[in-house]
Amino acid sequence: MNAEQQHAAILFADISGSTALYDKLGNNQALQLVTHTLGILTREMSAHRGTLIKTIGDEIMCIFPDAVSALDAACAMQTAIAVQRPGGDQPVYVRIGLHCGEVILEGGDVFGDAVNVAARVTAITRARQIMTTQAVVDLLPENMRAMTQPVMRAEFHGKEGTINVFQILWEREDTTRTRIGMSAFRKAAETRNELVLRYHQQVITLSEKFKSIVLGRGDDCDLMIRNNLASRQHARIEYNFGKFLLIDHSANGTFIRFSDNQVIQLSHQQIVLHGAGTLSLGQPFSESPTEVIDYILQ
Repeated sequence: MNAEQQHAAILFADISGSTALYDKLGNNQALQLVTHTLGILTREMSAHRGTLIKTIGDEIMCIFPDAVSALDAACAMQTAIAVQRPGGDQPVYVRIGLHCGEVILEGGDVFGDAVNVAARVTAITRARQIMTTQAVVDLLPENMRAMTQPVMRAEFHGKEGTINVFQILWEREDTTRTRIGMSAFRKAAETRNELVLRYHQQVITLSEKFKSIVLGRGDDCDLMIRNNLASRQHARIEYNFGKFLLIDHSANGTFIRFSDNQVIQLSHQQIVLHGAGTLSLGQPFSESPTEVIDYILQ
């Protein structure tokens, strides 16, 4: 498939603190809430000329033809979450990062330095914030530039020099303005960047260098599971923008038992792995499966 290069605005919208939601609500209820919230974000994206590139567990990545459309979508997303309150009495917050630049479209995915910058801007964004770069601000009309406020000059790994980062003041009465740029209002650096999987005597480590693995009973799988209830290519785990995403493609589902003994079943769904736990391909834990995979984030 031929690659296509174009100028685009890249937007990441991430559910802030989703791991805490799983801990508090339990995995099934939290997964439903995450799915509902991402649905709201996706509808607002579509209404503002956006194209969904991928869902990364508790986050969507999308592109827009121009900076104005992307900024309009980001503000509409935050407003929709605030008004619709998808979690009811359980607060749900979203953080959004934007950047503009040249991207490469290939095989339904988007690549390039601009994508990496957008992801890194999102990583330093806090709940209910929209953050963007000078590249976006320069493309905005004057009335929209009035919504922006400089926050910091950030250094990003792999980029020379610093990048000006701005906050978008999307609320009429923005209550976060006095806290802009304070260290307590920034996301702490993610320290868990390796996922270790153990199946009997086999140990496989996923990281930014070794990013994906296929699990199943097929001979061509990276981790071949000796269980007839597992599909030939049952599930995939991939490292994507700092998260380890488990994606089920199976007939019988993937069962996850977390360290607190809560169990969730995925059926053609995906989830961000957190903490530690055990995976069973196609066989529920109530049947005491022996062909299980232990994992831990470290």
